[in-house]
Amino acid sequence: MNINIGINEQDRQEIAQGLSRLLADTYTLYLKTHNFHWNVTGPMFQTLHLMFETQYTELALAVDLIAERIRSLGVYAPGTYKQFATLSSIEEDDGIPKAQDMIRLLVEGQEAVVRTARSLYDVVEKANDEATADLLTQRIQLHEKTAWMLRSLLE
Repeated sequence: MNINIGINEQDRQEIAQGLSRLLADTYTLYLKTHNFHWNVTGPMFQTLHLMFETQYTELALAVDLIAERIRSLGVYAPGTYKQFATLSSIEEDDGIPKAQDMIRLLVEGQEAVVRTARSLYDVVEKANDEATADLLTQRIQLHEKTAWMLRSLLE
């Protein structure tokens, strides 16, 4: 059945491609955060363990929102590790970093998600896709705040 939501096929495809990169970044950051939650050690263990749990839980909800927006545009969402590895701007880490390095790596990941989300605004605005613009704004606000909170632990 044809999709007639006021956004043409080419724009829907381009927006979905950008959202797929955002989904891959978000999922990769989710995995990284969950890994660090499991493996953090040191004097800040309790604080970081709980903080990372809050963060990965939010990211788990976010991947669903992003994937469902892609589907609303009539495009299939990526959903494999292979696809995410190809699409993500966030690199996986080898080994288990020290707690301070975990924080730094998560700041970098949060900021990467912000950059990916921000990069979509041109096509989203051109297509008058307010729903995606709203999703992007919410994601940017949350990731900027989370990056700030993590950076505060490094001062």
